[in-house]
Amino acid sequence: MNGSYSTLQGDTWDMIAHKKLGSTDQTDRLMAANLERVGNLIFQAGVQLNLPEVEGKKSKTLPPWKR
Repeated sequence: MNGSYSTLQGDTWDMIAHKKLGSTDQTDRLMAANLERVGNLIFQAGVQLNLPEVEGKKSKTLPPWKR
């Protein structure tokens, strides 16, 4: 695991994946790391979620110093 995240009021799975893991494409991995919470669609503040490690796909559209 890559750490944890404490949700903010109104967070959703895709918002958290985008904000903390870099892409909404990581939503499935985020949910798989938190199976006990998959029934939540919109989170209340203070829910602790595990963040999975994201294997780096470096974007080729970024300049070299940001890759």
